[in-house]
Amino acid sequence: MMRCDWCLKDPLYIHYHDEEWGVPVHDDRKLFEFLVLEGAQAGLSWLTILRKREGYRKAFADFDPQKVVRFTEKRIEKLLQDPAIIRNNLKVRSAVTNARAFLKVQEEFGSFDKYIWQFTDKKIITNKWETLKEIPARTKESDVMSKDLISRGFKFVGSTIMYAHMQATGMVNDHLVGCFRYNELTK
Repeated sequence: MMRCDWCLKDPLYIHYHDEEWGVPVHDDRKLFEFLVLEGAQAGLSWLTILRKREGYRKAFADFDPQKVVRFTEKRIEKLLQDPAIIRNNLKVRSAVTNARAFLKVQEEFGSFDKYIWQFTDKKIITNKWETLKEIPARTKESDVMSKDLISRGFKFVGSTIMYAHMQATGMVNDHLVGCFRYNELTK
């Protein structure tokens, strides 16, 4: 069975690739989770983040933005000492900032799902890449998404981060055409 080359380094990567990556997400809490995790990944490998995912779930109240938005300075300082997450001051604080902006988007649009999927016209973008080298780091959709998120006060939402978010949440199918998941997700 052929898989995308990027996931073959580690069993955790393979499981993530086979079960999650590229599967369309419409649950707001899951979308918030990926927003926090993708922001934390900036400059790091996704495998590093996957290995710390459970730590993030505990640290960030199971990714409940209603709870994260109420994190106090004392709680943030405690998180910055937690080895179960990436202890980067800007990244930790951005999760709290993003929770605030996330809730505002939910209020305005009815859900974050409705807001975020508008950038692909509520459709999955299915690409036909044959090699990893063909996959872009960003697209016009991720550029527009990033710009809009930044205008709404979100942090760590650059175009490259948002393209990774689109891949992770199934807004785009970037499995290689030879990968067994490509056909499963295009049905």
